[in-house]
Amino acid sequence: MKKMNIILILLDDMGWMDLSCYGSKFYETPNIDRLAAEGMFFSDAYAACPVCSPSRASILTGKYPARLGVTDWLDHSGSIHPCRGRLIDAPYIKYLALDETSIAAALKKGGYRTWHLGKWHLGQEPYWPKKHGFDVNLGGCHLGHPPQGYFTPWGIPTLPEGAPGEYLTDRLTDEAIRLLNNNDSTPFFMNFWHYAVHTPIQAPDDLVKKYEMKARDLGLDQEKTFEDGEFFSTEHKKYQRVRRRLLQSDPAYAAMLENLDRNFGRLLTALDELRLSDNTAIIFTSDNGGLATAEGSPTCNAPLLDGKGWMYEGGTRAPLLIKVPAITAPGSHCATPVTSPDIYPTLLEIAGLPLRPEQHCDGVSMMPLLQGGTGLGRDAIYWHYPHYGNQGGTPGCSVRSGEWKLIEFFDDNRLELYNLNEDISESDNRATAEPALRDRLHAKLKAWRNEVNAIIPACNPQWNNSNQGTLS
Repeated sequence: MKKMNIILILLDDMGWMDLSCYGSKFYETPNIDRLAAEGMFFSDAYAACPVCSPSRASILTGKYPARLGVTDWLDHSGSIHPCRGRLIDAPYIKYLALDETSIAAALKKGGYRTWHLGKWHLGQEPYWPKKHGFDVNLGGCHLGHPPQGYFTPWGIPTLPEGAPGEYLTDRLTDEAIRLLNNNDSTPFFMNFWHYAVHTPIQAPDDLVKKYEMKARDLGLDQEKTFEDGEFFSTEHKKYQRVRRRLLQSDPAYAAMLENLDRNFGRLLTALDELRLSDNTAIIFTSDNGGLATAEGSPTCNAPLLDGKGWMYEGGTRAPLLIKVPAITAPGSHCATPVTSPDIYPTLLEIAGLPLRPEQHCDGVSMMPLLQGGTGLGRDAIYWHYPHYGNQGGTPGCSVRSGEWKLIEFFDDNRLELYNLNEDISESDNRATAEPALRDRLHAKLKAWRNEVNAIIPACNPQWNNSNQGTLS
């Protein structure tokens, strides 16, 4: 039997509410919605970290970021000072270790051609995609975003510059379709990790104008005043001023999403024309929550709280759509919590290859869910982010078990407990009202931290209460 082709599409900073099929009323994503209609929609899927690089490492390895030691986005410039608050940011590894057997390497050993397109952000040149099992690398390097923008020149060393004005998302899709067209009958794994929708928020002018008109028609263009009220709220958190978007209304961001959706549609059309659709599995997800509290705050994750860089649901809950022909029921929904490390064993099962439990030790295959099951036999999933986020979040870790989620904030040793089935917005902290449950989940979280050797941030000896409210 012919092995199934696999396409893994990973978005950068796409929020849980950024797709029409997830409930957005402003953004338009009909082609991605088609994937939801043809496959399985996950309501409770999570990125392994509220920022990008750790989640990417967890997808490739099947391990939690804390176990890998890759717990923050990889800053190679040295611009992020570790002493930014009451604690010192925990030290972390700034590359994906070469002794990890990546999912690409595992699939390659199983007879697959392996292609990487787009963002990588898992180390400098010795750790680029070709060192991790990929035959082709188009766009993957140490960069976390296109340094010169989405219109040529991009300044990406592993992607030749295009014609003047060429848009990066268009070009990456052109390259993906070219790979499909030039492939023979060998099964392939396409690891398509878009730079979109990371900043800078840039999109083709015609689409931006479309959404400027849509915003005006809906009465959503008042944000140009940048005042608090219906569109934004501004508050001073412990260490910085946070400007939180309260609804989806940014025309450039909406245009960026529609361009992405159109390109996804082009990829689906290419699969149809090459008669590959019935033998190609597609996984579509994001590396963390949407950017809602910094850098222009281009999107809103409501009803989820906050976004990228935060331990709340807005920072970690992500869209996940999976279509496996002849396995997933069209239009099916799944509410079982799943997380980034689960992708590794799932892809092995899709490929018909043996599992590698010693490698993907934190991941559980989602195949039972894709086949219509209702659980994975797992008690809990975990997060560990011992850093001050650029978006206002503070160091912490968390656990979700069933409908309950406990967060421990290291900065002030605060515990917060939420019932996500009743309180998806995390507005009612039940830590005091449910002491037995709080303590049980806290003990479980601490035991997990010990198991994976998670590093806890140390006290900042330079800190004193007089500089509270600022970043040093």
